[in-house]
Amino acid sequence: MASLSLSLGLLVLCTLALVHCDLSGGPLRVYDIRASNLRRWLFVKPSPYVKVWCGSSFHGKSNTLEKQENPVWPGQFNFADILPNSVLTIEVWDDLIGLDHHMGTCRITIRPGTHTESCQLKRGTVYYSYSYGYVNVY
Repeated sequence: MASLSLSLGLLVLCTLALVHCDLSGGPLRVYDIRASNLRRWLFVKPSPYVKVWCGSSFHGKSNTLEKQENPVWPGQFNFADILPNSVLTIEVWDDLIGLDHHMGTCRITIRPGTHTESCQLKRGTVYYSYSYGYVNVY
């Protein structure tokens, strides 16, 4: 009887450990953010930048790229411990004197692994890659 109790106890502990692993977060890296055919009004080229969130964690914004319809933002955004099924948000802004103009928002629910995504804006397309979890890409 004691052997059966011990076996059941070990089974419960192993099950709890697996559930904990599935619910725990992991690192998120967002990189290779670029856009094509970004348009402002008339014939003026935009000066775009991006802001990046995952869940409620705001990571920051990129550099502004002056007069770029097809920008490629250097660098990457790294988040330390993101929960599964969190939403990655990338906003594209045009740096205007006074009040910046929101050009569009991309949202996706993250999933484990490395992925390349695209997002259609009103005036242009955004492309980006991300790696979520403990993948061997760093």
